[in-house]
Amino acid sequence: MMDTPIKIEKQKELKNSFSGKGHVVLEIIGVLLILLFLFIPILWIVLTAFKPHQDVYSLSIFFQPTLDNFKAIFSSPYNIEKYFANSVIVVVVTLLISIPISISAAYCLSRFRIPGKQPLIFAILATQFVPLVVVAIPFFVMFRNWGLLDTTLGLIIINVGHTIPFAIWLIKGFIDSIPTDIEEAAAIDGCNRLRIIWHVLMPLAKPGILTATVFCFVVVWNEFMFSLILTNQEAVTLPVALTFFSGEKGVIWNQTAAAGCIIVLPTILLMLLVRKQFVQGIMSGGIK
Repeated sequence: MMDTPIKIEKQKELKNSFSGKGHVVLEIIGVLLILLFLFIPILWIVLTAFKPHQDVYSLSIFFQPTLDNFKAIFSSPYNIEKYFANSVIVVVVTLLISIPISISAAYCLSRFRIPGKQPLIFAILATQFVPLVVVAIPFFVMFRNWGLLDTTLGLIIINVGHTIPFAIWLIKGFIDSIPTDIEEAAAIDGCNRLRIIWHVLMPLAKPGILTATVFCFVVVWNEFMFSLILTNQEAVTLPVALTFFSGEKGVIWNQTAAAGCIIVLPTILLMLLVRKQFVQGIMSGGIK
């Protein structure tokens, strides 16, 4: 007997249903594999940070956890709290300088007619294409002559110069998307330029400013090369301090992992605090 049109239609629907479920299963498996690939190193670091020395090279996830590794890195001769304080000082001062400057520059480039603006914008972006290792030696020579080697001020200067171009470019994109009619209406109501920027523009550009701040924080917090080259003892930051955890028998992996947890923790806490605004900023940037 020949299948009726209704029966054929039901078979097609059933086939499409199974096909759709198969795609969903494949997507779930793909996502799980990606998450597994990303989180295995983090899991290894966390587990190793709590392992006693005799279990460091064991792949077992069952062991007697200990806090001795954290006690060791906060004790002599490591005293990691000193390097943590250096990192906090460098990051906070850098952001307090670079973000306001970037907002002002981005607003000017977005709203004002400046002679040679397009070449200037390209030059700002082009600075991000220069490998940092190329300018490391010139900065070392300059800072040696200025007496800024092994100082947090030297690292702040380096990081401010490195983060401002990126922040300008990112924030400008968000300001460009804000209609000028809003600012004109505020000006008619009697707001001056500073009040317009503070009360009108910045709330609307908040996702972009927050996104730029998070990216700059991550860049400065994890900066390694300049801290390694320009510091020796007093101004060493956390990423360079990781190189100190070695002994006569090689790298002390459990203490290195404990220090790694200390380094990662502020970034994780920051992302948890601003995750909604950060995702909004990323999505807005993607749409533009």
